[in-house]
Amino acid sequence: MKTKLTDYLRPLALATALFGGLTCGGQAFAQVQPLDRIVAIVDNDVIMQSQLQQRLREVRNTMSQRGVELPPEEEMRQQVMERLIAENLQLQLAERSGIRIGDEELNQAMATIAQRNNMSLEQFREALARDGMSPEQAREQIRREMLITRVRQRRVAERVQVSDQEVQSFLASDLGKLQLSEEYRLANILIPVPEAADAATIQAAEAAARDTYEQARQGADFGRLAMARSASENALEGGDMGWRRAAQLPPPFDTMVGDMQVGQVTEPIRTPPGFILIQLTDKRGGETQVRQEVRVRHILIKPSEIRSETEARQLAERLHVRLRAGEDFAELARNFSEDPGSALNGGDLDWIDPNSLVPEFSQVMADTASGELSEPFRTPYGWHVLEVLGRRATDASQEYREQQAANLLRNRKFDEELQSWLRQIRDEAYVEIKI
Repeated sequence: MKTKLTDYLRPLALATALFGGLTCGGQAFAQVQPLDRIVAIVDNDVIMQSQLQQRLREVRNTMSQRGVELPPEEEMRQQVMERLIAENLQLQLAERSGIRIGDEELNQAMATIAQRNNMSLEQFREALARDGMSPEQAREQIRREMLITRVRQRRVAERVQVSDQEVQSFLASDLGKLQLSEEYRLANILIPVPEAADAATIQAAEAAARDTYEQARQGADFGRLAMARSASENALEGGDMGWRRAAQLPPPFDTMVGDMQVGQVTEPIRTPPGFILIQLTDKRGGETQVRQEVRVRHILIKPSEIRSETEARQLAERLHVRLRAGEDFAELARNFSEDPGSALNGGDLDWIDPNSLVPEFSQVMADTASGELSEPFRTPYGWHVLEVLGRRATDASQEYREQQAANLLRNRKFDEELQSWLRQIRDEAYVEIKI
């Protein structure tokens, strides 16, 4: 399954010891059910032993499936605990900010996850059951992941601004041209340095980073080193950063990756959060960006308080008959279409990217040959009849390139801001670890 579901469920207070009425030789024996216990206090919330153990099991299973050797138990426990603390703090922020995920939105998210994994919703539920997870547990976990994403968007993304001048400067730079040609699969290890660290602390962190680098250079598994030593948010994923373009990386990594070979690891580099090592695990890209566009026009008939669903469909069918009989499409669109954006242009939507349209419209458009008229069909907007006027493949436009550049610059700033923000909320929180 491509999408990871992590258990954030907070266990309810477990039942106290159960005393049964069993006797043997006149003696009563108690059947004792072990209690769950608190392993960390995080501001106004707690992390339970059962949560920690469940997450440790998930991490072990993930590593086993990847064929990665497990780090020492204590190191892995510390990493998992820090991840749970960070998630708990973000969920508390979401709650205080009034962020909610409704049932309808959650249903759509589950359907989307199933679709991305090429499953029906029923097949998705069966896959969860095989992994020992009920649909209710999965819904709760997805809800919490969505809450964390939403609070990050609100607290971090709003700090990130990209100006038009930055976009144009980036496109004109050698780095801007490079990012359009290749993508890199990267992993990282962060050896942290506190903001007010003294010289001895910095030297110790540098020595740890240098030792980590030497082990990686001599063939030690980078993912295992990341899980055991890294303080980055993705440590439990073996430091995996996913696919990135050079422009999404902070200096000096943005200019270094282009010269790296797959498997190579950078020497430790000092950054504000600490010493960072990056490994290049794969690379791809270099193809020309091509976009498929369709020239299409349509007539839209909407149901309303004065026109029922049936009447709207029947009107669309009558217009379809008239179009088949040879009446002018543009004239009928100007007289009948209720799409304010295209009616005055004879229903013409001009050249358009199919991905920008609702799926129902896009599918009918794909099934209609150039120069042909569709049958009447329904979308969330109402009843349509469309005509495909032509198709073309175009190279990425300047507008597309500018949007790409803006997204890359924004993602790079977001990653930097996210790490700083996570460190900030951790430093400002009251955290008491009780194991």
